[in-house]
Amino acid sequence: MFRRREPVPFAFIAEADKFRSNVTPPPRERATAGQIAGRTLMGLTVVAGLVGSLLFGMPAMSADQSPAKTQQSEASEGR
Repeated sequence: MFRRREPVPFAFIAEADKFRSNVTPPPRERATAGQIAGRTLMGLTVVAGLVGSLLFGMPAMSADQSPAKTQQSEASEGR
């Protein structure tokens, strides 16, 4: 029912180092000044958005503030 597994020869892994190519890949193209400026502006926009959301969100999330006046309807004032 259960078959015995045969050993796997790992000699091909040791031989793989012999067949490495000596061809170097072409150099990467340098980014232009416009691309660098665009990436910088995009990064600053993302950071400014995160900081702005924190600045606007922190007061809304703080629980220690209580409302100055409780709201009552005008109909309940005459009672």
